[in-house]
Amino acid sequence: MQAAKRTKRITSWHVIGAQVATFRKAARMTQAALAARCQVGEDTISSIEQGRRPLQLDFAILLDDILDTKGVLKVAVEKVPKKERFPAFVQDLIDYEQEALTLLSYENQVVPGLLQTEEYARFVFSCLYPPLEEDQLEEWVAARLDRQRLLERRPRPMVHFILEESILRSEIGDPAMMRRQIGHLRRCMDRPFLGLQIMPMKLPKHAGFAGPMVLLETPDHDHLAYVEGQLTSYLHDDPDDVSVLQQIYGMLRSQALSVEKSARLLDELLGEK
Repeated sequence: MQAAKRTKRITSWHVIGAQVATFRKAARMTQAALAARCQVGEDTISSIEQGRRPLQLDFAILLDDILDTKGVLKVAVEKVPKKERFPAFVQDLIDYEQEALTLLSYENQVVPGLLQTEEYARFVFSCLYPPLEEDQLEEWVAARLDRQRLLERRPRPMVHFILEESILRSEIGDPAMMRRQIGHLRRCMDRPFLGLQIMPMKLPKHAGFAGPMVLLETPDHDHLAYVEGQLTSYLHDDPDDVSVLQQIYGMLRSQALSVEKSARLLDELLGEK
């Protein structure tokens, strides 16, 4: 059973978005017309007006010029409180991920994207419904592999993953593909900055039943938490919310197999497949 849906939190980005919409309508422009003037997609204007995408300072200056708003949007963006400068949704998650000092990830359905082989990623995307067009599928696979540049970055991030043993024992897909994926996970464990723990299937209960999560620490030492589900995703920046998820992750680490036992389990699985 899902928890009751939270009341939508109104942020500065919702207010600024409403201002953009008001100024656009006063200028007698459609979203499509404004997008064309700014040389961006119409969905970008729509997302900003709905408060789902933060208005960047350089774009605010451009809109002030086009809409003749005398610098109002520039000032509004500059006055956004530090704790609200992150968007409520996931558009910029990848940017935060690539710059993260630390990244913690718990997965209960599939291998985490940062650790997927190209073959496994293509299989995962091929399972989506409605099915992706072939060109879109390949675009998504390329984007997923591009995200993995994080693991080659200097300075190295500190990353830690917890995944369910059931993911590794799943019989979906080609067994040879799964064996290669497990082999990739085992090699990833040799990286000194990467920790990987497996949550055993026989554990009577654990703290992760509410679903997957990603916890990030930014270069400015802000802490974010990303959670997703069917047709929805959310990037939490409220310290109280992030703290709860950090506590859950801490409990998961204590309940999962140690790194050494996790490595031995991967070796055993490779011997079985």
